[in-house]
Amino acid sequence: MPTNSHSSTTLQDAFTFAQQQVAALLKKYPSDYYPMYTVKGEFGHDRKRWTHWCDGFYPGMMFIFAEATGKQEWLDKAVTFSTPLEERQYDRAVHDLGFLFFSTYLRWLKLGGPKDRIEPVLLQAGKTMAMRFMERGQYLRSFVEPASLFIDIMMNVGTIFHSGLQTGDAHLLDVAHRHCLTTQRTIVRGDGSTAHEAIFDLATGECLRQATHQGYRGDSCWSRGLAWSLYGFTRSYQQTGRAEYLATAQANADYYLENTPADGVTPWDYDAPETGELARTQVDTSACAIAASGLLDLADVTPDATKATAYRNFALTSLQTLAQKYLGNLTSNFEGILNGGVYHIHKNLGVHEAVLFGEYFFVEALDKALKTLHRTTTPTHVKSYPDTSLPAWARTWADGPTEEEMAAPQP
Repeated sequence: MPTNSHSSTTLQDAFTFAQQQVAALLKKYPSDYYPMYTVKGEFGHDRKRWTHWCDGFYPGMMFIFAEATGKQEWLDKAVTFSTPLEERQYDRAVHDLGFLFFSTYLRWLKLGGPKDRIEPVLLQAGKTMAMRFMERGQYLRSFVEPASLFIDIMMNVGTIFHSGLQTGDAHLLDVAHRHCLTTQRTIVRGDGSTAHEAIFDLATGECLRQATHQGYRGDSCWSRGLAWSLYGFTRSYQQTGRAEYLATAQANADYYLENTPADGVTPWDYDAPETGELARTQVDTSACAIAASGLLDLADVTPDATKATAYRNFALTSLQTLAQKYLGNLTSNFEGILNGGVYHIHKNLGVHEAVLFGEYFFVEALDKALKTLHRTTTPTHVKSYPDTSLPAWARTWADGPTEEEMAAPQP
């Protein structure tokens, strides 16, 4: 594990570089463009988008920069790019409303934005998400089909918890809890690894099998899915205090630490073959960034001090490696912040490129890490405690006699 001072400098430089890259995108691309993934290092060619699920990540980074720097121009840009997303609070076609609104409107609210405007959007987003609930099976369906549950939804169920907790709506809370419990049972395996998808019988609600769209196999462990689970269950614990969610996040984290290389950078799938087009030598830095951010949160809430230290140190090691080996400034004319991400390996989209979810969670993790290092750094030199609280006559004093000068005790 690198020293705090070394880590802090490297991570701060990466955070500064991230601001430069986003500022450059704002100058180059039109105001209605939301980056998704690079093609040969450049944005603007990312045509395949499915559900526009990444549109919150671009302004989300701007909110992080605004908080970290205090610069009004970052906040103004963040709001400008967030407000066009507002109507998507009613979007029933996606399972990604947490990605859209926790990265934007929730951050805006925490920065002192107008509560009477922001909170209704967050509340409605949670209610809209809850409409995806399948009574038979007790889960939130993915955007693909009613029988499908994605691990990704653990990153979005928080919108329902938020809405339920703010309004006191027990039905919303029941929906969110049931989804988490069903995900635990059908997606998270006994060793802490995860599947990408669970398929259900719509007539009976029975879970039929594990499957995947992005991983190597239905029974493999797709690294980004594992990161979604680790982060999502940690946040569900933070929101609700339910011990079983903490236990699941810890199981995910333990698998992650045991199976990820020592430098902290994940293969795209832990069960991918050693050679060939889908070899595990293809990293996914986006999975690494998501997991690092989740691990830092998990370290803060884990009551086991040994585990907490392991999670925090591994996250910092991962970010150090990303900043040293995968930062965009290491590749000529690269418009992204973080290289080595994977959007969809089977469709050969955004493979070993910058991907917006990787960009956002890398920036978020850097911000958390810098705060952590600042919080935990011990001064190298401590001054004597001042005597100013003493009256003047008590500030002059003399040492007592040495042991040799003292009389021997009498028998």
